[in-house]
Amino acid sequence: MVVDDVADSNLGETPIITATGVVKSFGGLRAVDVEKLEIRRNKITALIGPNGAGKTTFFNLLTGFDQVDQGEIMFDGGNITGTPPHRLAAKGMVRTFQLTKALAKLSTLENMKLGALDQRGEKFWSALIPGLWAKQERDITARAEAILERFNLTHMRDEYAGTMSGGQRKLLEMARALMTNPRIVMLDEPMAGVNPALAQSLLKLIKALPGEGRTVIFVEHNMDVVKEIADWVVVMAEGRIIAQGTPTEIRKNKAVVDAYLGAHHGEDLSRVELA
Repeated sequence: MVVDDVADSNLGETPIITATGVVKSFGGLRAVDVEKLEIRRNKITALIGPNGAGKTTFFNLLTGFDQVDQGEIMFDGGNITGTPPHRLAAKGMVRTFQLTKALAKLSTLENMKLGALDQRGEKFWSALIPGLWAKQERDITARAEAILERFNLTHMRDEYAGTMSGGQRKLLEMARALMTNPRIVMLDEPMAGVNPALAQSLLKLIKALPGEGRTVIFVEHNMDVVKEIADWVVVMAEGRIIAQGTPTEIRKNKAVVDAYLGAHHGEDLSRVELA
């Protein structure tokens, strides 16, 4: 197992992300209207809600793929409002997507190496002088191979990413995210399309991240998954946050049931897959 030293391990319960007065509208529709949200450091937070609740838009605002109309987003004490995704990745915030972004015509190892930051060989003039980047390239390769072993993907090292199953591509995307040595990992429906065997492996890998000094936020529809790995659950409906709490508290929250599970009134929410 590869465990990196992640800074700020002594900051305790101070939030790693704070969103204040965040608003995003599309035409006349206010898709996100979040008064305040704090994401706890080194914890796993689930973001749930019905279709159209604003989860994906809010996720995109946090990660710089959309820009806020109003409000402020703080990350690790700094204002990141309006910061583009590549700069956020350099600051330690990385995300995955529901539809995987593996480069099909590159090998698994090459996909991994692309995730490493500040590669000297990427600069034109430096690329002409191997002595400037050869050692770093060896270090990046070794790190990629170690993470592939952790994710049980070593056997796919030299295979094209396009030959992978959907579940394997999910593993690859999360493994590649760790190449940046992130402070926070944002996962968009990490279990979607993953078979049960690989899902259990992925869940174990996600659960291990806080112990390495990493924070996790994930969007998920399956309450069994949320119950198993989330420390905290944030519920959105119609662009607003309507409830927060532990998975057990959320399952019993009448406001949550009334907001988007009316059709399942009286059922155990752990048996309901959220739309």
